[in-house]
Amino acid sequence: MSMNVGSASGDDDVVSTINTTPLVDVMLVLLIIFLITIPAVTQQVLLSLPKETNIARVTKPENVEIAVNKDGDIFWNSSPVADTEALVKRLGTIAVLNPQPEVHIRGDEKSRYESVGRVVFACQRAGIMKVSFVTQPPERGG
Repeated sequence: MSMNVGSASGDDDVVSTINTTPLVDVMLVLLIIFLITIPAVTQQVLLSLPKETNIARVTKPENVEIAVNKDGDIFWNSSPVADTEALVKRLGTIAVLNPQPEVHIRGDEKSRYESVGRVVFACQRAGIMKVSFVTQPPERGG
């Protein structure tokens, strides 16, 4: 058996063709990686998201309306409240009533989330069981 090691004259011929085998190997590896990772990316947790609802507000005389204006000022049935500690004290007095009144929070659309969040946290600290947000119903486009 013999093997061709080079030409007899010692001159090697230059190979001018591109060896595509490594390119095909890389493409196949990338294809396999994408086929494995795509199902993992597209899987999601199945959730039932809430739908928009408009429920007519039932206003009872014992319900408390708390408003937050765009500056973050808090109002209890249209009278100003000094700070959140005063709000917690006032909410604590109504939290012990039976049946417990509902708290309706009206936040200005330009108010900061922090201001409304402080009111919700005050309701939580006072032990209020039902807190609702009053919103403007969406306009019907026609």
